[in-house]
Amino acid sequence: MNERTTVNPAAATSAGTGLAEVQLEQFRAQMLSDYRWACISREASLLGRKEVLGGKAKFGIFGDGKEVAQLALARALQPGDWRSGYYRDQTLMFVTGLLTVRQYFAALYAETDPEREPFAGGRQMGGHFASRFLNDDGTWRDQTTGFNSSADISPTGGQMPRLLGLAQASKWYRAMPDLARIKALHTRGGNEIAIGTIGDASTSEGPFWETINAACVLQVPMLVNVWDDGWGISVPKKFQTTKSSISEALSGFELREGTNGMYIYRVKGWDYPALVATYEEAVARCRAEQVPVLVHVDEMTQPQGHSTSGSHERYKSPEQLEWAREYDCIRQMGLFLEMEGAATADELEAIAQEAKAMVKEEQRAAWKEFRAPLDQERDEAVALLQGLEREGSAVAGTVARELKAAMNPGRAEIYAAVRTALLDAGEGEARRGLARWMEEHQALARRRYNSHLYSEGIDSALAIDSVPATYDADAPMVDGRLVLNRNFFEVFKTRPEVLTFGEDTGKIGGVNQVMEGMQEAYGELRVADTGIRECTIVGQGIGLAMRGFRPIAEIQYLDYLYYALQLLRDDLATVRYRSLGGQKAPVIIRTRGHRLEGIWHSGSPMGAIIASLRGMYVCVPRNLTQAAGMYNTLLAAEEPALVVECLNGYRSKERLPNNPGQYRVALGVPEITRAGTDVTVLSYGSTFNVASRAAERLERLGISVELVDAQTLLPFDRPGITGQSVARTNRLLIVDEDVPGGASAYLLDAVLNGQGAWKHLDAAPEVLTAHPHLPPYGSDGDYFSKPSVEDIVERVYRMMHQADPARFPAR
Repeated sequence: MNERTTVNPAAATSAGTGLAEVQLEQFRAQMLSDYRWACISREASLLGRKEVLGGKAKFGIFGDGKEVAQLALARALQPGDWRSGYYRDQTLMFVTGLLTVRQYFAALYAETDPEREPFAGGRQMGGHFASRFLNDDGTWRDQTTGFNSSADISPTGGQMPRLLGLAQASKWYRAMPDLARIKALHTRGGNEIAIGTIGDASTSEGPFWETINAACVLQVPMLVNVWDDGWGISVPKKFQTTKSSISEALSGFELREGTNGMYIYRVKGWDYPALVATYEEAVARCRAEQVPVLVHVDEMTQPQGHSTSGSHERYKSPEQLEWAREYDCIRQMGLFLEMEGAATADELEAIAQEAKAMVKEEQRAAWKEFRAPLDQERDEAVALLQGLEREGSAVAGTVARELKAAMNPGRAEIYAAVRTALLDAGEGEARRGLARWMEEHQALARRRYNSHLYSEGIDSALAIDSVPATYDADAPMVDGRLVLNRNFFEVFKTRPEVLTFGEDTGKIGGVNQVMEGMQEAYGELRVADTGIRECTIVGQGIGLAMRGFRPIAEIQYLDYLYYALQLLRDDLATVRYRSLGGQKAPVIIRTRGHRLEGIWHSGSPMGAIIASLRGMYVCVPRNLTQAAGMYNTLLAAEEPALVVECLNGYRSKERLPNNPGQYRVALGVPEITRAGTDVTVLSYGSTFNVASRAAERLERLGISVELVDAQTLLPFDRPGITGQSVARTNRLLIVDEDVPGGASAYLLDAVLNGQGAWKHLDAAPEVLTAHPHLPPYGSDGDYFSKPSVEDIVERVYRMMHQADPARFPAR
């Protein structure tokens, strides 16, 4: 383990890129610039806390105590490098030019104007950073000219899996020089590194360990920085980490000759010269050798405690607090600069005062800019409400006076007052004017707060039209897996940026042989095996997709998606939304599920999935031809998606299309596979095939079933095809192999309320679902747990008996 803990002027004068050759005065200027940035960042933290406690902001979490280490790290980075970090990194963001002090306060106030708050447009708490690497139409900007930051998330540890993919992209680009030349917006020959930051307590999270292990196996240029102040909110690290040291706990991962692993450094967070020297070496090694590196920055402090939600005096002893004051990194840096003759105490104090004044000025400007449109909206609303009062509305007068007297009201208060008055007022010109104002501002509010969940640009998957599969007259009937296999062969032939990886995906071509022969044809980089690590399989996909690859990340079975569901929900599904359309990660998650033989291979938790993955597309094809068409559609766009293939479809026979890689299935458009007049049956996936067999039997009983295959659950039925079917049949049965109240409840609401089908019903709508437990092992377990042909036949017959007992007598 490499450790630097002593102040060493010689090391300082050789630290940083080319500093050994520069003039002493230039080096002095560099150190004073670092000191100035440290003071600016600290003042931003101190004033930020005051703004929260004074009521101007809702919550604050700051980077005080972490300044000097981030300065040293920033000086070693290069344009094109990437960050996947967490909410203590404001100093790093300041120094790399991705954050200004005014933007810092704008984010604290939840500014919605992306010109003033470009990271999230107020959608994330302060301290959550991002860089915009998309144009307004969803196309890519150049990622090689500056430092890049993937959008932060609050669940600490969750940023680590994405880091793995960001780093892997550099290694893969270096190994694929032809692709690197094509992807000039994303790489300069794979020279980039990816840095991750994480608090020491959060290294207890599973995603951290899974990421470290995967990075050491893959040997990717990933530099992990652990900011260690000894606490996880109120819990000391002796309760968090084995040996009370993450670097000691990870010592078995250390890179030694003849093995894989990582370099590990340990350095004190208050020791400026040692930090500079450490990061010069650590970053150089990571970049040159393309291996993972961990820098454990110990003995950091936390001057203001964890956040504005509490005081650290409640759980830290007076001795601990006094030590933290003594070893505050900025204080220690100042002492070093004085000792080296780089500055006097008066000069350092002048820098600190200048920083304080500058931060205060920028805070005031940010607040003024933030309040200006809100105050204008408040004044407009008050004037309109007063007009409504003159038409006789006492309520309008009351809310107008309350709104005018309110201290710094937000849009919620302004709009609530207007809506309250509108409900009370009678007809009149003043009310109509207020209603028009409200309608216009609600449209603006939807753009501010509800936009960009999915793409609104040219990269949208919803803009891809359907292209039918075509067949030769003598097209053979083959196993469904071969249809998908042929399609992937064609895709990989024409799209060098497409790659796939997962458990058993490479050498044997997957447990169902869909990728059979692919690794031999396209190599181990593009068709790769991974360890059993679902969370970082998804993380690899996110990071690679952010950097221009088109990954298809395979989760072996749908039941195992839960290992990665947190990451899918909090990171992948929300990345475009929480960056206000500034970022995307068009990874396709490929898995298989639904009906098979076994409690852990028969899952269909679609209700949980569609509730969690808003912002992704969820495709549920009934066969492998449909699945192939969906992959083709998704690859023609650039949005994230989950495709759930039918486990029992790989050996089912399908006709082999003659246009693999070309045919497409439009997303959000159901297919009516069987026309009927008596009842609409809606289903999806494997269970749709069960419903198809039931419809044939019902026809022999004199019942005409119209079969609607949902095809995708997110989105579901954009044209309203199901509702139109119900308008013809006047009856609806939803067949779902999820548990009661799962996807069936979602579908029922979408059809009845969303499409207005309730008004066409002649009978109560019905749902037929699985039992509320996982299916027992074996065919009998499946039969008695999930809807069967007989279940569907009996349910539909009962519906028709209720409608026409004479024609369909009780049986």
